[in-house]
Amino acid sequence: MATDAERSGDGARVLIVDDNRQNLELLEVYLEDLTGVTITTAADGIEAMAKIEDEPPNLVLLDIMMPRMSGFEVCKQLKSSPKTRDILIVMVTALNETGDIERATECGADDYLSKPIDRKALVNLVKTLLAGRKAG
Repeated sequence: MATDAERSGDGARVLIVDDNRQNLELLEVYLEDLTGVTITTAADGIEAMAKIEDEPPNLVLLDIMMPRMSGFEVCKQLKSSPKTRDILIVMVTALNETGDIERATECGADDYLSKPIDRKALVNLVKTLLAGRKAG
């Protein structure tokens, strides 16, 4: 029988957004063992917004520093729209100054992870957030 943590991903969709292909692949590998979670990727904010419009994910792992549209801009747009404001957003970035964390929070980010990403911390955070989605 599956535990709550294992069931937390049932039917969940996670979108990973990063302009660095190696980072995308690494995060995908980190999350590949989550049961019931569909993972998609986007290479920048513009592509992410198009994918979210087509099929909104439950959670977005969002890099901040990207060309064309920053993670801050994506987060702000998603959180300002009634259609997408409930999507969970975790900023995943090399920026880790207090001001960056405050700006992410002001944009509406639900959480923040600094690179390099610890696999266990990422998996636990994603499980917790998705479990909260089902409970809420």
